[in-house]
Amino acid sequence: MSQVFICGAGGFGTALGVMAHAHGNGVTLWTPFEKEAAELSRHREHKKLLSGVKISREIPITSDPAEAKAADLILIATPSFAVRETAGRLAAILPPEVPVCCVAKGLEAGSHKTFSDVIAGELPRNPAVILSGPSHAEEVAKNMATAVVAASRARWAAELCQDILMNEAFRVYTSDDVLGVELGGAVKNVIALAAGILDGLGAGDNTKAALMTRGIAEISRLGVALGAKSETFSGLSGIGDLIVTCGSMHSRNRRCGILIGEGVPVAEAVDRVGTVEGYACAKAAWELSRQHKIYMPIVTEAYHVLYEGKPVPEVVGDLMGLPKRHESEAVWLLTK
Repeated sequence: MSQVFICGAGGFGTALGVMAHAHGNGVTLWTPFEKEAAELSRHREHKKLLSGVKISREIPITSDPAEAKAADLILIATPSFAVRETAGRLAAILPPEVPVCCVAKGLEAGSHKTFSDVIAGELPRNPAVILSGPSHAEEVAKNMATAVVAASRARWAAELCQDILMNEAFRVYTSDDVLGVELGGAVKNVIALAAGILDGLGAGDNTKAALMTRGIAEISRLGVALGAKSETFSGLSGIGDLIVTCGSMHSRNRRCGILIGEGVPVAEAVDRVGTVEGYACAKAAWELSRQHKIYMPIVTEAYHVLYEGKPVPEVVGDLMGLPKRHESEAVWLLTK
């Protein structure tokens, strides 16, 4: 039996804990908040995010990170803004070589670093693994068939994550394209926000399909320019994650976008929904596109709406009015 220590007792961290325990692993669930640990221990249910999903009493819920020292695998399932702090708290605790698997999807604000790089900086003795793909917590917790990908520069670490977490309802593939897996998981949240905005505007299926297709083209263009493999973006962490996030009401990014499309101010929409990873990532992705001169018109329009107050009804017309080009044309240089 493997020991899994999960940092973050939100929806996905709790879902992974319930799933991993149900399939024979020892699981400890950690939250930095004593009150949250006490409430989850008492109710044995995350009433806000996973109502009806019971947490076994065999799963310790703690606010003490020291218990991580006995784990075979660490999972960081915090919001993206807390990944560096969480990894830093583990630095004095973890033995070397224990893999640290991050399921947060985003880019670090300001530095634009991927979370594998953040973890490597804070925990240089522990291999980083990125777990990504179409995997809503609400369905993982209910044992619904799900497929994801574990990516690491240390193949054995990705395979260990695969061995520990994979079961008949949770299929784990491995990859060595860490950058591609991370960029796909991060930037698709921006496209999902845009998809929600279209839903809020009352746009049709044709419009949304065009957005998703051209959105993955932008993500791939950025990824390849930065050194990722193009084929990664046609896999689970690319088009797979994009499809589920753009199409499901489980997606906070889509729900936030719907509110914005309906006319709710951006700040209010984000506040109503809670953690909306695509909001922060839109700024990071736009800045990356400018820095590396990558043509990303959808990301650019999302940035204008979210951060500069561009009226939503103008966006579709501006995107539809872009200059003519071949569908497969590689547009690497930023154009006006």
